[in-house]
Amino acid sequence: MTEPRPTCAISIDLDGIACYYRIHGLGEPPVELEHVILERALPRAARLFAARRVPVTWFVVGRDADAALAVPDRAARAASAERLRALAERGDELGNHSYSHPYELARLSPAEVAGELDGCDRVLRAITGRPARGFRAPGYDLSPAMLDHLARLGYRYDSSLFPAPGYYAAKAAVMAALAAVGRPSGAVMTNPRALGAPADPYRPAMTAPWRRGQAPLVELPIAVTPWLRLPAIGTSLIIAPAALRPRLIRAMARRRLFNFELHGIDFADAEQDGIPGELVARQPDLRIPIAEKLARLEQLLDQLAAGWRFATLADAAAEAQRTE
Repeated sequence: MTEPRPTCAISIDLDGIACYYRIHGLGEPPVELEHVILERALPRAARLFAARRVPVTWFVVGRDADAALAVPDRAARAASAERLRALAERGDELGNHSYSHPYELARLSPAEVAGELDGCDRVLRAITGRPARGFRAPGYDLSPAMLDHLARLGYRYDSSLFPAPGYYAAKAAVMAALAAVGRPSGAVMTNPRALGAPADPYRPAMTAPWRRGQAPLVELPIAVTPWLRLPAIGTSLIIAPAALRPRLIRAMARRRLFNFELHGIDFADAEQDGIPGELVARQPDLRIPIAEKLARLEQLLDQLAAGWRFATLADAAAEAQRTE
């Protein structure tokens, strides 16, 4: 009997440019770049995956979608609404990424958490006409209040935890350096207990999401390699040396699920999209032209197609719930 192929679920967080200005302590971005991820980067990503018939889970920031749908120009407004709706109609999934993308979401009160989750949920229902099934928190942090409200909403899964100690060590160093020069980052450090969370899908404890328990939804951790728990996400794979990329992919074959996360900015082009040098200097992936990034992603997809079956995170969650 043939061994079933492991599952790869590709997701893309549609964080706006303002999120990266906040992370790097750069203040407010140019107003003309407010919708550059939805208007320029998203179509590039959608074309890449549609051409290969690979389903994608798109994590939408509710406020950005609200703003895009409220553009005064009627043609632009229709295009923005149709762009997101068309993704869902072709079989992709739209997931909840909070309403305003507060990095401190896990530290907010239950009422504030509910407002953020409900706000994005409302936007997604307006776009697709059906309920969302999954959530990813800004900054990879997850609190009991967030898990509780997701259960109240009837969500099937959360995909927020990223148990990669090396990633957080690097993040802490960058945040400390920015603070030292008087330009504090808008990012926050996550609960350190999350670094020890299971790296494969599991049912979390409602009061301690980083531990196994009996929650009515499943946790789908973002991809890290076995043993060393190296990040296996889009940005790190795009900028990694050519010899290392296929090794990271092969390592993920030992996981039950390859939860392959990308970001909208991975499909941005600094020159074509007019992204200022102050951000390019701090985002290594923006120094790579879009043609080269797409070529690297094509190579990664070729390797994945040979060994994995593709699914949305909602489908991966349903499978995980059956096996749990």
